Amino acid sequence: MKIGVGCTIRPAQNKTGCADPICLGQQADGRMVSNFMGSSLKRSSRLLKNLAKLRTGFGSAWNSAPGSIREKSVGILMFLLLFLCPIALYAGQERVLDPKSQFQFAEQYFEKGEHYRAIGEYERFIYFFPDSPQVELVKYRIGLSYLKGERYEQAIEVFQALIEEYKDTEYAFQSYLGTSKAYVLLGRYDTALTSLNNLITIAPDQKIRDEAYYRKGWVYLEMGLWERAREHFEEISDQEKDRYHIENLMHEIDTKMPLKQKNPTAAGVLAIVPGAGHLYCERPRDALISFLLNGAMIYAAYEAFDEDLDALGFVIAFFELGFYTGNIYSAVSSAHKYNRDEKKRFLNHLRERTGMTFSLAKPHGCKSLMLTWRFAF
Repeated sequence: MKIGVGCTIRPAQNKTGCADPICLGQQADGRMVSNFMGSSLKRSSRLLKNLAKLRTGFGSAWNSAPGSIREKSVGILMFLLLFLCPIALYAGQERVLDPKSQFQFAEQYFEKGEHYRAIGEYERFIYFFPDSPQVELVKYRIGLSYLKGERYEQAIEVFQALIEEYKDTEYAFQSYLGTSKAYVLLGRYDTALTSLNNLITIAPDQKIRDEAYYRKGWVYLEMGLWERAREHFEEISDQEKDRYHIENLMHEIDTKMPLKQKNPTAAGVLAIVPGAGHLYCERPRDALISFLLNGAMIYAAYEAFDEDLDALGFVIAFFELGFYTGNIYSAVSSAHKYNRDEKKRFLNHLRERTGMTFSLAKPHGCKSLMLTWRFAF
């Protein structure tokens, strides 16, 4: 009786007809399965041959052996066959992965918001298809993934590397915008403005310069420099002002200016009377707590001294001094917080009234590559 087990592994073929290591899964996984299956088949073949020799050489012993031993031997052979066949079938199933499929796979992660997984798949694309015309787009998408994943320093590195490599391409220009946005989110406004100034200097197209002026205007709005923002909005060409809703934006700024602000110095002076500084900053609950707490501590210290409990009075007065100082500091901080919140509400209002989406880059004949982004920072 002869038993044979066979399996053929065919390497993927690329367009030139040469072997391509890219199959469904990963190259390493395919090789590991192939090696494991090959070694398993060799071991099983040797085992079957040895069993055949054993039966030929010791035929009489085999025939005279108890039926239970023969049944166990047959069971072992069946187990090996059942174990190896699924492996052979699995290894025999292969799907060649082309650049389009790999890019679409990475895009699925990006669209789902799984940006770090998308980065891994984009980098896999670059590794396996370094000569693909989509490599520049893929590198740009890596930068966007870092940006959306709130890893701003890494996003800046990717964008700057893309600018250095491709210089004056569409995605290089868009990388200037991505870099400026990352700097804004890091609170480094001056560096963001520098990036936009560089883009304005080298951009060959007026539309790109208009977009940079628009972004600079928003950076100045974030900084609270309203007049500087207005100047840069006015730099936008007349034919593009409708696109950016500049007239509406200017109207909103004129309507809301000047913003309601609280003077931190005035809040600190008013806080001499506990709670008055918080009341000035429109925080009545904090004002009430501050007034009652400080009032109770002052009254307790007064009673202690009045009862000739000087030691207790000094202890209470010491702690009250800390509460009183904290009351003044809190009032000044509340004024600053009020001003920040007021500016934030104003900027959110502008975004709601004038915000719009647009494509960061041309899709190059494929609608699925269209990117959307919000103008406002």
